[in-house]
Amino acid sequence: MLMKRWIGAALAGGLMLAAGATQAQTVGPQGETATPSSSLTLSDADIAALKDKGYKAALLWHTSSDFTNAVTAGATDEFARAGISIAVKTDAQFDAARQRSDIETALAAKPNVILALPLDPVTSAEAFRQAVKDGVKLVFLSNLPKDYKQGTDYASIVTDDLYQMGKQAADAMAKAIGGKGKVGYIFHDANYYVTNQRDQSFKKTIEKDYPDIKIVAEQGISDPARAEELANAMLLQHPDLDGIYVTWAEPADGVLSALRGAGNKHTKIVTLDLAEPVALDMVKGGNVAALVADKAYELGRAMAASGMKSLLAQQTPAFVVAPALTVTKENVSQGWRDSLNRDAPQSVLDAAK
Repeated sequence: MLMKRWIGAALAGGLMLAAGATQAQTVGPQGETATPSSSLTLSDADIAALKDKGYKAALLWHTSSDFTNAVTAGATDEFARAGISIAVKTDAQFDAARQRSDIETALAAKPNVILALPLDPVTSAEAFRQAVKDGVKLVFLSNLPKDYKQGTDYASIVTDDLYQMGKQAADAMAKAIGGKGKVGYIFHDANYYVTNQRDQSFKKTIEKDYPDIKIVAEQGISDPARAEELANAMLLQHPDLDGIYVTWAEPADGVLSALRGAGNKHTKIVTLDLAEPVALDMVKGGNVAALVADKAYELGRAMAASGMKSLLAQQTPAFVVAPALTVTKENVSQGWRDSLNRDAPQSVLDAAK
């Protein structure tokens, strides 16, 4: 579900890997140092300076989902503090050509700020160029148009604390299997800094912090539809696995199907991002032990804050990260709200009672 926002950008041709991806912190697509989103704030004087100027914003999203709804809510609430209205909101449906058309539509409304996830860095570089020429302040979610320069072409990139997501997944796995055992590692087999850092952080944390846990099987995955097949092969070779890390929730559902098909109630799954099928298994006490998610509402708030600081000609950080959180059976209701600014699916809430 949520990971489609990254994969859409990656598979559209924007595959990027930060040189420092194995460092013990999140870095940007060009090696930028991360700035916590909590430090990106506006003073009362800043808000007053923005009000009554007739400023408008456009939100040009890549898809429609609970995630984009939460990002939209965070951005809308932050813009509202300064009286900035949302003039345009679009859904490109993971189509780079459609996103280019969306940009043209948005520019006709003459927004002062655009928030967007560029689907294809090459296509997006040309598509957003007119916005740059028009002086529109651009803030990007996770991806970056090719050859764009921070401070000149755009204000900030905002994304998750990728290192912390992987680390929290490793910590959750260790807790789920009692700090020792054998685990499998299913990683995203593509050159994309978002998933690469999350996956590598999990692996490095296990190797560094948990000497009694051994990663005995590794498998890359590019097509989530093959997850069950790959998991079956892994389990055939290693039927005694205590846990399996899965790069995001959609393929984790396939891994869960493989475990169920084998009658395996022992092996624990830890994955990233929120999705109803794996969350439902988790609250029912099944194989899924924990889900590590981002704070999507905070992503939107930080994007809007960067755009507004740019309107004030204030310096903005090149690369901003929002916090991660670990969601378990015990905190699923609050965790869903903290991440997505909405209630968990009714099926999950009912099963958690």
